[in-house]
Amino acid sequence: MRRVLPYNPDLGRLILRLGLAAVLLYHGIPKLMDVDAAVVAFQGMGLPEPAFIVAIVLLAEVGGGLLILLGVGVDIAGLLVLIDMLGAIYFVHWGNGFDFTKGGWEHPFTVLAMALALALAGPGRLTVWQTSYKGADRRRRD
Repeated sequence: MRRVLPYNPDLGRLILRLGLAAVLLYHGIPKLMDVDAAVVAFQGMGLPEPAFIVAIVLLAEVGGGLLILLGVGVDIAGLLVLIDMLGAIYFVHWGNGFDFTKGGWEHPFTVLAMALALALAGPGRLTVWQTSYKGADRRRRD
């Protein structure tokens, strides 16, 4: 197969991690800054146990976003995001169809796919863990 760009899966995973982390933190940090407003918003959407769901969402979006950004615990963070996005799709977006401009599930599905891809592929070698000490085992399987 002919390639236009050089083969670099580690750089590709870094770009995917940075993009996903930016989206997660962009949506999670405002909820963290005003948890009460997030609970009220989730109540308004008719979600069951909104305070509990806000806690899970914060864990996935802020905690998972930070882990993904750093490249640490990406499989666990990816699964947390997957659960978060499945909930968002089921409880909030499904009835609006696919189109994100109509409140559909396009955006949470994209985030879900990115998180699942990282959970399965691993963070790559360009992580805080791999670059923080000399002699990192470059032969390890990501």
